[in-house]
Amino acid sequence: MAQFSESEAQAILAKVIGFSKADECEATLTGGKSGNLRFARNAVSTSGGKELASLEVQSSFGKKTGTATLNEFDDASLEKVVRRAEEMAQLAPENPEYVEFLGSQEYLSPSAYFESTAAIDPAARARHAAASIKVCKDRKLEAAGFLQDDAGFTAVANSRGLKGYHRTSGIDFSVTVRTPDGKGSGYGICDYNDAKKLDTASISRVAADKAARSRETRAIEPGKYTVILEPAASVDLISHMINALDARQAEEGRSFMSKPGGETRRGEKLLDERVHIYSDPMNPDAPGSRWADDGRPRRPLDWIKGGTVANLAYSRYWALKKGLDEDQAPPPVGGGFGGGAGNRSVAAFEGNSGILMEGGNASLEELIKGVKRGVLVTRLWYIRPVDPQTLLYTGLTRDGTFYVENGEIKYAVKNFRFNESPVIMLNNLEALGKPTRVNGNMIPPMVVRDFTFSSLSEAV
Repeated sequence: MAQFSESEAQAILAKVIGFSKADECEATLTGGKSGNLRFARNAVSTSGGKELASLEVQSSFGKKTGTATLNEFDDASLEKVVRRAEEMAQLAPENPEYVEFLGSQEYLSPSAYFESTAAIDPAARARHAAASIKVCKDRKLEAAGFLQDDAGFTAVANSRGLKGYHRTSGIDFSVTVRTPDGKGSGYGICDYNDAKKLDTASISRVAADKAARSRETRAIEPGKYTVILEPAASVDLISHMINALDARQAEEGRSFMSKPGGETRRGEKLLDERVHIYSDPMNPDAPGSRWADDGRPRRPLDWIKGGTVANLAYSRYWALKKGLDEDQAPPPVGGGFGGGAGNRSVAAFEGNSGILMEGGNASLEELIKGVKRGVLVTRLWYIRPVDPQTLLYTGLTRDGTFYVENGEIKYAVKNFRFNESPVIMLNNLEALGKPTRVNGNMIPPMVVRDFTFSSLSEAV
């Protein structure tokens, strides 16, 4: 397995830094293993796995930076890749937004690595797939799904004394269940750091129920509806909104957070007062990374609290330009556990994970019981921006959309195209349920009034 201990990784990085003749040098070593299994029509179609390790070296002369990579770690190869990065730096134009590398940092230590996940092998993947397929075969339904697992590390060091090491693991599963005639469809998704938590049969039973119930659909008129959004339906809209909490975009007049004269809407109450969205790398249900992509430490941080925008994200360049220190200018919430601590200008969030949203204690079923008339949405698909200044998005419902009346699911309905802004959506909250993990985030199911369905869709 391409997995180095902290001491082994830092020994390699120390050699790299020692070979450097540049003004600044930084090296990032990553490695690990991953595997996957894909199935369709109740049969495995593909499977695979890989183990790898890779070293990236960044060298800088003044404001000129070059990068080189390799996957050999003998001394001659290490020196060769350092020389190559230096050659590239000498050829590169100056970067007007260059920022010197960070010095030594103190990082938190999230519990993101689990041996149960690192131990996943082809036989274990097959068992997980078989459990899902059996649920569907027993109900004369057809399943298509994907399982992926990974376990690895990232180590970083630079010539200014920064050092870091982080291990992580993860397992992801998704399944789409169809009726044999293709008219009904259901969907399930889950992800964990600890593979012991994965129950593909349970996820598949929910998807199978939706597929069976959506075989016969009715068309209802587009318009504004109260909706019950499952976490898989709301997570993308919420992450798009959090992605847009960028200080530079706001101050340059390019986002929904912008105000005339370079002012921003930070500190303004924009959403329902129950909305509390934050990040915390130490969260036990969705542990995060130790550092941001640019090397700054991850810390617990409120993004929206009481419906008010509490913080905007800064790249290091923009923070320095505005005369802010590191505590005043948080990095983006970010997604991956890896990423070098190099001189990368981060103008947007690194990914769609690490978002934590508070909710209530109600289950999805309990939320449904409280709705007099509405539409239950399993997930949203093919989401595209319409207007960045209002965060208006369009997309489709998919894989199980149902009409709810007097607290009961009455029948499946044809899918819709929607036009909605997460800002408006989170202003129209009726109720929040218990957060669950989806795509590395913790998101509650929610009831939202006046959600805009603009037209019908033939998507299943």
